[in-house]
Amino acid sequence: MKLGIVGLPNVGKSTLFNAITKAGAESANYPFCTIDPNVGVVAVPDERLQLLSDLYHSEKITPAVIEFVDIAGLVKGASKGEGLGNQFLGNIRETDAIVHVVRCFDDDNVIHVDGSVDPIRDIETIELELIFSDLEVLDRRMAKTKKLANNDKDAKKEYALLEKLHAHLEEGKLAINFEAEEEDAAFLDSLGLLTRKPVIYACNVGEESLSDDGVSNPYVQKVREYAKKNHSESFVISAQIEQEISELSDEEKGEYLESLGLSESGLDKIVRASYSLLGLMSYLTAGEKETRAWTIKKGTKAPQAAGKIHTDFERGFIKAEVVNYKDLLDNGSLSAAREKGLVRMEGKEYVMQDGDVVLFRFNV
Repeated sequence: MKLGIVGLPNVGKSTLFNAITKAGAESANYPFCTIDPNVGVVAVPDERLQLLSDLYHSEKITPAVIEFVDIAGLVKGASKGEGLGNQFLGNIRETDAIVHVVRCFDDDNVIHVDGSVDPIRDIETIELELIFSDLEVLDRRMAKTKKLANNDKDAKKEYALLEKLHAHLEEGKLAINFEAEEEDAAFLDSLGLLTRKPVIYACNVGEESLSDDGVSNPYVQKVREYAKKNHSESFVISAQIEQEISELSDEEKGEYLESLGLSESGLDKIVRASYSLLGLMSYLTAGEKETRAWTIKKGTKAPQAAGKIHTDFERGFIKAEVVNYKDLLDNGSLSAAREKGLVRMEGKEYVMQDGDVVLFRFNV
């Protein structure tokens, strides 16, 4: 999974990126200190892996990973090349979802590019640039399709759909909110439109807004309402606190979070929000050599899940031996869980569940 972190200059975007990836992207209090998109690969926190590894005495643990791309501060006119414009819009195009960092704190020492704090204005500034970029993509596609539409029924239908979408975007609406027939969804996805990507709004707050999860912060409330209206996820985070947490050991991290009245870090929140928004989950494999998490879409059937490990597993799929990780841990071994009838043999139609520990049987 690849997430692009976007936001106006000085909203705390690179500070957050640094903290969650520990990649040390340069961060300074002036626009465009992120010149190249920094990429960081982060292990998805999953306590089940250590527990299963302890049970099997695994030689190594391989967690699921998320790739974060820190995309340079966008400004008004980015789609026309202002600021660091077009190349960065191209970087967003390659991501599965967008994490939009929004400033929800007042601090006279941190310059705001527009002179005042207004999270909805900031969101709309960036989304307008993404809309402009999408309109350019559509214009090119429509010019090509129009030439074919006179003699081709499918091209004519496609052009009519593109016209509707173009009008929708021109009204300042996002492509993700465009109502289309189910059969057209795959085609719309193939266009690579930026405003069709799922968005998670990260409300960057001061420490005082963390303990009540931003309930008393009016900026956060506005972002939450906006996110709900646009079928998006939102969560509260403090980039500054995340930076402090990133310097601590795991033990110190737990104590520090507890002292702030928090049960999870910002990375945990981002992972939860992105998995929820993209409809993802993890199944597990465990043994002496390795305990590993595999990310799949909810609703994936056993053969396709097996294909995540190797295409041969999917091609020659016979059965999946499945046990829930809790049942396995509670019984202390696979054979003990099997004796209690908790290990199942599942076929090709089995829909995988989060936390399944699986051994695939295949023959090629």
